[in-house]
Amino acid sequence: MINLRGVSKSYGDTIALHPINLALLDGRTTVLIGPSGCGKSTLLRLMNGLIKPTTGEIYFGMDSISEANIQSVRHRMGYVIQDGGLFPHLSAWDNVALLAKQLKWEEQRIAARIEELANLVQIPVDRLNSFPIQLSGGQQQRISLMRALMLDPDVLLLDEPLGALDPMIRADLQFDLKYIFKSLGKTVVLVTHDLYEAGFFGDLILLLKDGKVEQSGSFQELLHQPATEFVEAFINAQRTVLEE
Repeated sequence: MINLRGVSKSYGDTIALHPINLALLDGRTTVLIGPSGCGKSTLLRLMNGLIKPTTGEIYFGMDSISEANIQSVRHRMGYVIQDGGLFPHLSAWDNVALLAKQLKWEEQRIAARIEELANLVQIPVDRLNSFPIQLSGGQQQRISLMRALMLDPDVLLLDEPLGALDPMIRADLQFDLKYIFKSLGKTVVLVTHDLYEAGFFGDLILLLKDGKVEQSGSFQELLHQPATEFVEAFINAQRTVLEE
């Protein structure tokens, strides 16, 4: 679905992402993981056209992403960020419906889609009349996911969507998100700094360091066949935190 060919990103003399070739697995979940500043969020923002590559091309299906088609491509992508990114002056309902209204969907179609999504993410429909400040962190992320899914996109891009939540709410949402990903058959790219969250979600995991992919593979491959000393150190550091 998304294919990166020789894509890199630099800011002046600073290289945020070295040239990378990557083809996403259709209908599967690819997880980007690594320490802060490793390039994982840069890679995600390149995929949805928020920033332009310094070199290379990004394809969505058969089409190279460009200024001419970026808006239509984005309508086929859902995007969720860490704090949800909800507009505070709009109700949850209006946040979810915003893009559909801009595209001139009929009110009946919007209402039916929102009811369907509320059932999917397990949030009471009456909570949709609330403003973001009146919702818990977990509820805000469920609303953000509804908004990302409103147009029934082909691809979901999630940038540390659970990072700001407390552990119990985070655990509940992990199970719900995994069910949603599998039931909808979406192509998903998820950014996290948590190795075991990566293992829970990921069909393919890319571990990055300094803008380069240190290793890609399954969770078990990273655990038991680390390709570099950094990979081994990264895994051992997270094991140490869990054991303390």
